[in-house]
Amino acid sequence: MKSKASQSQGLLLFRLSHSQLFALGTLKIRELVPYTKLSAIPKSHHTIIGAATVRGNTIPIIDMAAAVGYAPIGEDERENAYIIITDCQRMVMGFLVRSIDKIMDCNWRDIEPPPSNLGKNAYLTGVTRVDDKLVQLLDVELLLSKVFPLSLASKRAILTDVQREILKPLNILLVDDSLVARKQLSDALDSINIPYQVTSDGREALAIMERAHQAGHPVDLLVSDIEMPGLDGYELAFEVKNTPALADAYIILHTSLSSEISVSQAHQVGANEALTKFDAHELIDAMLRGAESHRGAKH
Repeated sequence: MKSKASQSQGLLLFRLSHSQLFALGTLKIRELVPYTKLSAIPKSHHTIIGAATVRGNTIPIIDMAAAVGYAPIGEDERENAYIIITDCQRMVMGFLVRSIDKIMDCNWRDIEPPPSNLGKNAYLTGVTRVDDKLVQLLDVELLLSKVFPLSLASKRAILTDVQREILKPLNILLVDDSLVARKQLSDALDSINIPYQVTSDGREALAIMERAHQAGHPVDLLVSDIEMPGLDGYELAFEVKNTPALADAYIILHTSLSSEISVSQAHQVGANEALTKFDAHELIDAMLRGAESHRGAKH
């Protein structure tokens, strides 16, 4: 069996208020840029404060503090502010933050899910502690979905009756720590009347698969995010492929990172496919390939 890809993602710690530390996984980050003069973008979302030219590219800049509900970063504060350039959901985007704290190594298994009482608009995928201070890991997918709502075309997939009947008998499990990504995945399948199970946690996904196998209805298609606290998508795929009872599952890993490295690592740990999220058509096409793979194995 192929070796497990190492979990090398660190955390960038920064501040949106003077008291609270926030973090992003370093795999999402291209570079950090001191605040630079911005040009206006007419008719843009109120949290988009302009565009910056970075290495010859024009990049929209979001006031991240304002986007998640803190006081906007005023002109008088921007001299010490930083822009975090990210590559996420096929968009290169800049986030203005009040200050950068540090970049640190992180064992993502130590990151805990956010408290369930925070509600749906809390922009968090996890919480951890650094030097005894609470650090909140931001859900960039949810933030971007508020600023750039997905078009209906990318949310919905169209299937023929034959394709729907191919998918319907399969036991499908969706795994993603991002609330908005889970909803996008669920909406895509709900729109074509395909049943599925969904969880936010890699460890729970493994437990669901083990219970399903014991009940005689093994998971046929596993669709999982890669960057998750706890058991990430690489580790989940590796565990599934190294557990003979579960190894027949067709694994589709997806990532918000536009990175060839993510795709190659996904194949190294035994995943059948790796997608950059989110496009309902690509997801359904991958699931149909998984269904065909199962049909071929039975004949």
